[in-house]
Amino acid sequence: MIKYSIIRKKLELGKKRELDDSLAGFTHFLHSPQSYSRTDYYKPFEAQLNGSSSKILEEPEQQLSLIWDIPFPPPKEPKFTFIDLFAGIGGIRMAYQKEGGKCVFSSEYNKFAKVTYEANFGEVPFGDITKIDEKFIPEHDVLLAGFPCQPFSIAGVSKKNSLGRNHGFLDETQGTLFFDIARILQEKKPKAFMLENVKNLISHDKGNTFKVIRNTLEKLNYSIHYKVLDGKHFVPQHRERIIIVGFLKDVFEGEERFSFPDMPEPKKSIREILEIEPEPKYTLSDKLWNYLQDYAAKHKALGNGFGYGLANLDGISRTMSARYYKDGAEILIPQGKSNPRRLTPRECARLQGFPEGFNITVSDNQAYRQFGNSVVMPLMNAVAKEICKVIL
Repeated sequence: MIKYSIIRKKLELGKKRELDDSLAGFTHFLHSPQSYSRTDYYKPFEAQLNGSSSKILEEPEQQLSLIWDIPFPPPKEPKFTFIDLFAGIGGIRMAYQKEGGKCVFSSEYNKFAKVTYEANFGEVPFGDITKIDEKFIPEHDVLLAGFPCQPFSIAGVSKKNSLGRNHGFLDETQGTLFFDIARILQEKKPKAFMLENVKNLISHDKGNTFKVIRNTLEKLNYSIHYKVLDGKHFVPQHRERIIIVGFLKDVFEGEERFSFPDMPEPKKSIREILEIEPEPKYTLSDKLWNYLQDYAAKHKALGNGFGYGLANLDGISRTMSARYYKDGAEILIPQGKSNPRRLTPRECARLQGFPEGFNITVSDNQAYRQFGNSVVMPLMNAVAKEICKVIL
C-alpha cells in the first residue's frame, strides 16, 4: 500500500504548472490499471518512483493498491463508470462520483484547469480531445461533457460577428468539438450520456444548431431528453444551462423512465457564501470603481443595459462568467461606506456549489476563469441521481 501523496511528491506534481499527457497516462493507469497498458504508461516513471516506499511497483497491475489521500477519491466499490470530456476543474465529475461512479478517462485542454483537476482528483486529464483516437478511450457506462459554449453563447456569437468570424458549427476551432463527442459515442456506445451547455444553444442560428445536434445524437441510436435548468434552485446564482440526456436504444429500447429532477424552492442567499473577513485586495480601487460607475452611466444614457451588478446580499447574483477576473463587475459585494469588492475565489467556489474541501491551487485570476467556466455542481448531481435511477 502506498499513499498517492507520496507518488505526487516524488513526481513534484504540486510544483508543476503544466501537466503533460505522459502524466495523464500514468495517473489514469493508477486509477484504472485494468484499462491502461503498464508498458505504455507506467514504466517511464518506475525509475523516479523506485525507493524506500515504492513496494507498489512489485505488485501485479491487477492488484495495484493505493491510498487515495486526495480531496475527492474514487469510490471503493463503483456502481458504474463514466468519462469526463471538456472536464474543466471537475464539477461534473464530482457530481457523478457522489453517486458511486468511477471516472475511467478525462480530457481537458486548459493547462491551468488540469493543475486544479489533479490536485482534487489525483488524475491529470489528457489534453486536446481532437487528437485522441476514440478507440483509445476505455469502455464506459456514461459519457459526460460540458462542451465549450463560446460558439453558441450570446456573448460568443456577438464577439465573433464583430470580428467577422464564423460561429457555431462553422467555427473552425471550437464549433466542431461537438463532433468529437459524437465520434466517441459512435465508437463506444455507452448506455447514457449527459451534455451541458449554455441556454442560448437551443436558439442559436434560429434553432438550426440544436437541430443538428439532436439529429446527430438520434442517428447514433439514442433517445433524447433536454431541458433548461437554473442553478438558482441550489445556489444563490441565476445560471441557466441546457442539459441534454440520452439513453442508448439498444439497451433501453427508447422506453427508459427518465425525468429531470424536481427543482427545490430557491432559498439560498449571497450572504450565506461570504467570507467573514476577506482580504483588502478584493476591494475595488477608487480608479476602477469610478470607471465602472462612469461606464454604467454612459450606457444607461444610451438606453443600454450594460453596467456593474451590485449584489443584493439577501438575494441571488447574476451569472458568473469566465471574464469575472477582469473587474468583477457582474457580481460586486457592497461594503457600506467603502468601495464594493469582488468575490474571493473561495466564494466563487461556493457560488457554484463546490464543497469547502475543494483545493484552489492556482492564482486568483485563473481561479476566477475556472469557476466562471464551471458548473453548478449540486444541479449536476441532481441530474446524475435521475440518470442513475435508469442505468442502475
